[in-house]
Amino acid sequence: MATVREATYDLLRALGLTTVFGNPGSTEEPFLQDFPADFHYVHALQEASAVAMADGYAQGTGRPAHVNLHTAPGTGNGMGNLVTAWHNRTPLIVSAGQQTREMLLIEPRLASPRAVELAQPYVKWAHEPARAQDVPAAFMRAYASAVQPPAGPVFLSLPMDDWDRTADPPPQVRTVATRIAPDPDRLRGFADALADARAPVLVLGAAVDRADAWPAAVALAERLAAPVWAAPAPERAVFPERHPHFRGVLPYAIGPLSEALRGHDTVLVVGAPVFRYYPHVPGDYLPGDARLLHVTDDPDEAARAPVGDSLLGDPGLTMTALIEVLPPVGRPAPPPREQPAPPEPGEPPTADALFAALAAAWPADGVLVQESPSNLAALRRRLRVDRPRSYFTMASGGLGFGLPAAVGLALAERDTGRGRPVVAVVGDGSVHYSVQALWTAARLRLPLAVVVPVNQQYAILKAFAELKHTPGVPALDLPGLDVTAVARGYGCAAEVVTSLDALGPALSAALAADRPTVLPVPISTEVPRIL
Repeated sequence: MATVREATYDLLRALGLTTVFGNPGSTEEPFLQDFPADFHYVHALQEASAVAMADGYAQGTGRPAHVNLHTAPGTGNGMGNLVTAWHNRTPLIVSAGQQTREMLLIEPRLASPRAVELAQPYVKWAHEPARAQDVPAAFMRAYASAVQPPAGPVFLSLPMDDWDRTADPPPQVRTVATRIAPDPDRLRGFADALADARAPVLVLGAAVDRADAWPAAVALAERLAAPVWAAPAPERAVFPERHPHFRGVLPYAIGPLSEALRGHDTVLVVGAPVFRYYPHVPGDYLPGDARLLHVTDDPDEAARAPVGDSLLGDPGLTMTALIEVLPPVGRPAPPPREQPAPPEPGEPPTADALFAALAAAWPADGVLVQESPSNLAALRRRLRVDRPRSYFTMASGGLGFGLPAAVGLALAERDTGRGRPVVAVVGDGSVHYSVQALWTAARLRLPLAVVVPVNQQYAILKAFAELKHTPGVPALDLPGLDVTAVARGYGCAAEVVTSLDALGPALSAALAADRPTVLPVPISTEVPRIL
């Protein structure tokens, strides 16, 4: 008879979950013992990095990923990036060790007395099996829950003495639906409202990219002759950004967002929350008498929207269905977006100048991972994303995701055979939240380029302090950090880019290397405006 451990590994094989991200602990060793030769263990030095690497890998491969954490303390380490995976809608199966069942009553060292609650509310389902024999079936249910819309992480707490028990007959490997078609009658109502609109506008969110729905989005925008905005703080690029209909990213505060939509009577939001607001700048949710139509695959997202009528459906299926029933319109296409003026020269350069130089050197099929909050507006202004699945960041607003996620994405590019170059832009404050991910990238010999804008401060927090009139906040400067020395200590190549003319050659060399390269770039310390 097979053991629980053998039955579980057989199921993971059948589900294609042969890559495991983690940092091994004593409560996980019974699961990891005699690790199968056909599995790949991706070793992170800390659990937060393991979760974000798995997140990046799942987004890069388009399949769920498995991350194995230590019991309560290790799960706690991973929680920040588990929050991000929840908001990113990333299908992760998170398993964590638990103490031996025979000792749980007395709560010994490394017991997790309320393990299921620890991961909540940032998982779709959390479970500790009542019997050892239920472990394989729990993995099957976890997989089915993680991939169904809205996708997201799930959590299993697994006692360490379960693995050598005799297993029940193996669970049936099941397939589950991952797309929701819209209700036809409600879809017709949305189509009628759009057909009658005087000046419609599209607002698209990350679910459009997750659904591989860029072609449908372009076709719908052109059918409606409507401008297109990205929803506030998007974690993915949602539309070809050089397309003449594209307007940019909406501001993420109530009043300014409403003002940006002024002049439109119908707002169609597809694949985004309504809306991701922060900070609080009061105002009307919508301009004038505008009507909002919301397409989402998440009932909770629809329920919490402060305005609008909702339609549950996959973004791609819904937009395709709308195109089929919408008549042609007689209005002209919207005028092209105004292009930004060339960046001002200066020493050290501004963030705009840095990202203009990065855009000039950008590989045609490059993948961008971004975690530089104070420089985000400049980055999106200068570097336009024109290919699907080419831009990734954290939907949660929490730092520590970008660097390990880039490692996961670079590994996904290798494992899928696509080989697209991955470039991370991570601020000199953000980089230290999960800096140990560099070691994993070096061990995997990934040709990852990490561009670090160095302004020696938490500039985003200084900007918030100015907006909210909170002077005298401590600890907003970052003197004495040597990113180059840290990177070399983890086994990476590193080179300070002192001239923007040198950025292009340095980036090309980094993407051709057989290990990660960190490229710190000193920039101006000028604090940008939040809005």
